[in-house]
Amino acid sequence: MLGALARVNGPRWCFSETLLRFILGKEIGKDNPSLFSHSGSNVSAAWRRTGVRDVCSSCALRTKLRGNPKKGELSEKKLTRHFVDHRRVKLVAGSGGKGACSFHSEPRKEFGGPNGGNGGDGGSIIIKANKFVKSLAQICPVYKAENGHSGSSKNCYGRNGSSTYICVPLGTVVKEQGKSIVDLSEHGQEYLAVFGGAGGKGNRFFLSNENRAPMTTTPGAMGQERTLQLELRTMAHAGLVGFPNSGKSSLLRAISNARPAVAAYPFTTLNPHVGIVEYRDHEQVAVADIPGIIRGAHLNRGLGISFLRHIERCRFLLFVLDLSTPEPWTQLKHLCYELDQYEPSLSRRPQAIIANKMDLPEAREKLETLRARVSERVIPVSALTGQNTEELILHIRELYDGYLQGEGSGEGKISRWE
Repeated sequence: MLGALARVNGPRWCFSETLLRFILGKEIGKDNPSLFSHSGSNVSAAWRRTGVRDVCSSCALRTKLRGNPKKGELSEKKLTRHFVDHRRVKLVAGSGGKGACSFHSEPRKEFGGPNGGNGGDGGSIIIKANKFVKSLAQICPVYKAENGHSGSSKNCYGRNGSSTYICVPLGTVVKEQGKSIVDLSEHGQEYLAVFGGAGGKGNRFFLSNENRAPMTTTPGAMGQERTLQLELRTMAHAGLVGFPNSGKSSLLRAISNARPAVAAYPFTTLNPHVGIVEYRDHEQVAVADIPGIIRGAHLNRGLGISFLRHIERCRFLLFVLDLSTPEPWTQLKHLCYELDQYEPSLSRRPQAIIANKMDLPEAREKLETLRARVSERVIPVSALTGQNTEELILHIRELYDGYLQGEGSGEGKISRWE
C-alpha cells in the first residue's frame, strides 16, 4: 500500500494528507477539520502532533536498489539439474522432395518437351563434439531434419534440406542397442548419424529417343531413422574414487579451482565435477570427483553404472579413504572389487592412495596400520585444513608425466580409447 502511494506524482501536501487518513482514520479529520487543510504548514504540524515522520516522495527513494549481491554457491541438488550424462534420442532425417512433371510451352513452340526438375535431397542429422558444451541437458528426445523441396518447371531443381547439428560435450559415446558406434573425444569431431532421403526425379530425367514426352516422376525417398543412446563419460586425467562422504568434493576444492557442493552433514555427490590443477610451468591436469561408489554398484545398485562409467576415461586413479571409519583399509578392497567387476583390470591402472581426514585424533594410528597392509604409496591429507595437499599435487604431476612418457613410447595406453 505504501509503495503504491509513493508513486503518486502530486504535491507533497496531498500525499501526506492521503497517507495520514489511511494511518490515523477518519476520526481525526472529524475532530480537527483544519488538520487536512491545503496549507503546507498545517500538514507538517499535523505530522508532528501525530508522531509520524515526514515522508519524501522523491524519485531517488522510489527507485529500486541496484546493488548486485554476491550469489551464493549452488547446492548439490541445484547443480544436478544442470548436468545430464545420458540421453536417448530419436533421429529422423529429412525426406527428399518429389520430382515435377511439366512441359515447356510457348508461342510457336507448343511441343518444347518435358522440363520438370528433380526434387531436393532431405537434410541429414550430424552429431558434433563441442568443448563448450558441458552436459547433455539440452539434448531433445526427438530430432527431425528439414525435408527437401519439390522440383518445379523450367528444369528447376528443388532446394536441399539443411542439415541439423547436435552439439554434445567432449567424451560423448554414441551407442545403438548397447553397442558403441563412435567416441567423440575431440573438439569439432562429427558423426553423420542419419542420412537424408534422395530427391525424386522429374519427367525431364526420363526423356529419351523412344519416349519424347515422358509423364513419369518419382517421389523423394524417406529419410533414415534411428534411435541412439548418448553417454557422457567424464574426460579427466585423474579420478577421485571413494565411498560416499569420504571427502572427495572437499579434497577437489582444496587442490583445484572446482567448487562442488560441500556441507557439514553427510550427503552424496550426484554428478561428477572436474577441476583443473595448474602448475608453474603452465601445465594443467584435470581431476574429476567421481560420485561415491557403494557396494554392489556393478549390479546397478544406487546410481550404479552411472557412477562407474565416468572412471573409464581417467588415466590414473586416486583412491580416497576415510580414516574416520574403524577399518579404512577394507574400503580399498571393496573399491577395487567394484571396479574390476565393471571392467576387468580397471583397478590396476596407475594409482595412489589418499588417506583423508588426518585432522582427526585417531587418524595417526590408523595411518600406520594402513601403510602396513597396502603396497601402494599412501599420502595422508586433510581436505578440511589443507594439510599435506602439496605432496598430493606433486604426486599427481608425477603420475601425469609418467602417463605421457608411456604414451610416447607406445606403452601404458588404454585400449578402450583407441
